[in-house]
Amino acid sequence: MRLPLLAGSRLQVVAVPDDAVVLRAPPPAEALADVATAVQEALRFPLSGPALEELVPRGGRVTIVVEPPALPIPTAARDPRQVALAATMSELERIGVPLERQTLLVAAGLARRPNHRELEHLVLPDLARRFSGRVEVHDVESPDLVELVVDGAVPIRVHPALVETDTVVVVSSAETLLHGGAATLLAASCPEALRAAGAHSLLETAASQGWRIAVELERALARRVPVIAAVLTLNPPALTGAFHGYPHDSRSLDRIAASPVRMLFRLAPGGVRSRLLSSLPRELTAAAAFGGSPSVAHVEALLRGIDARSVTLDEPLDVAVIGLPATTPHLPRERPNPVLAAHLGLGLALRLWRDRFPLTDGGSVILLAPFDRRFPHPTQAPYRAFFNALRTLGTRAAHEPSTWAEAEGAAAEDARALDAYRQGHACHPLLPYADWAACLPVLDRVGAVVIGGCRDALAARQLGFVPTRNLAAALAMARGRAKREPRVGYFVTPPYFPIRASAG
Repeated sequence: MRLPLLAGSRLQVVAVPDDAVVLRAPPPAEALADVATAVQEALRFPLSGPALEELVPRGGRVTIVVEPPALPIPTAARDPRQVALAATMSELERIGVPLERQTLLVAAGLARRPNHRELEHLVLPDLARRFSGRVEVHDVESPDLVELVVDGAVPIRVHPALVETDTVVVVSSAETLLHGGAATLLAASCPEALRAAGAHSLLETAASQGWRIAVELERALARRVPVIAAVLTLNPPALTGAFHGYPHDSRSLDRIAASPVRMLFRLAPGGVRSRLLSSLPRELTAAAAFGGSPSVAHVEALLRGIDARSVTLDEPLDVAVIGLPATTPHLPRERPNPVLAAHLGLGLALRLWRDRFPLTDGGSVILLAPFDRRFPHPTQAPYRAFFNALRTLGTRAAHEPSTWAEAEGAAAEDARALDAYRQGHACHPLLPYADWAACLPVLDRVGAVVIGGCRDALAARQLGFVPTRNLAAALAMARGRAKREPRVGYFVTPPYFPIRASAG
């Protein structure tokens, strides 16, 4: 089988042996015919708690919380979350809350604060023209954050719009336990809470400290104001046009591998290849909508998505081969630096598991990426500072959080970096540390991470990875580490998908 895998902006066709395991997102489930009606019905008949109409006083003030659509990767121009937001605002108007009494709170967490142009993509064009309410972009460093009394040890301060209102409505999709639902409220909190929101698995509550913090925040907020959510279950994004059916249809993989356009694509400059990939027509649909308290609606939507989108492994893999696209997991989409590339493969793709980690203990991970040190200025300036801090600490420091705790503390107080964040020029200086910490649960389980097609060996070694020139050399190294003939799995990504791995 000839399998096309992304390696940065390049498309690499790999000859996959018959005994290999090919993992790719399943076909989209049946899409909702009318997302707006489904969302309004979910708010009228929630899974838990009173309906929206019972929570909102007529003529009251309502805060609607959304987060930038960073997931899934890739996104699409027509996003069901835009329709869900418009339907929620329309439902509020129906029950007596005019648009001028509605506040849209955009919570991006530690990521770069969206600018005006990016905010326009959160809503439908006609709603953007007639919306007369307030739009607030959350600032995690704002001195006006309001502290909540919570049961946990992590202090939580939230945006004032969450407490100075009559009702809070969350509109999101269920991507992971840390994206959507109660985690949307967490994205409108303080750096301390966001930095503590880690997870071994993005799909299991027992392995997610971030989920527990988000639920604590939701409960504390619900003691002050009523809270309700509308949560969508999204289907995997799929290509349309000439390569329709990718990646779930094997015929689409054959068409891409055999296409003569691939040779011309290979000769094009990297910037041109990236623009061509981002311009491919894609479709993103919703399969279900749920209403209720943010945590309850989110879990129900997430479980529905796991059932529809997951891939099952009969036994764990010894080697995982993951192609990494030339994009970032955060908005705006840019060419990723080594930390963000590692986060895509280790912090996202290999943390989407349930029941059991998909690799054997001490297994190998092969990441296909150029891994070059490029930090677009000013948006990725904090990642450059993080990378330089690791370089001064030595190679072994990358996998020991205690060794870079002092550097992280200094970054959190860097006035210049914080000012760039507050002005919307760059992400928060703590985001690189949070993204790298998300990789550590995987690094603690695997024996080696090998970079196939690495162009910057020093960058790979600085993060504790093994650089190789191509996939063949990376596979030879992984086979040499295995005690038996390894079971190799090839991940066709993006989009990223949940993995169910049995004990074997």
